Amino acid sequence: MDSYYKPEHLARFASIGEGNQRLADKFFEWYSEVFKPGALSAREKALIALAVAQTVQCPYCIDAYSKESLTQGADLEQMTEALHVAAAIRGGASLVHGVQMLEHVHRQVMA
Repeated sequence: MDSYYKPEHLARFASIGEGNQRLADKFFEWYSEVFKPGALSAREKALIALAVAQTVQCPYCIDAYSKESLTQGADLEQMTEALHVAAAIRGGASLVHGVQMLEHVHRQVMA
């Protein structure tokens, strides 16, 4: 069965430069700079990336940053906690938009 998501595409990510190598080079230079240890460790950055990957639901990123988190010394408990933090923020962001719905309802009921 063929699916839209093909894990082998992750290994071919650099080929995205085929359409415009200059822009791809700039992206990959920036991307690698972002993940260098700085104020945050490589492990912390991998966990953040994993949480964001879960939130944006990118299967390629989930694969890459699950592996990278483990490589950088994170354990399953830390990775799961990062996932729950991301899920809580995403859930809260959805719920806070309920205030917009409440304002609409109140305007209609009060009118």
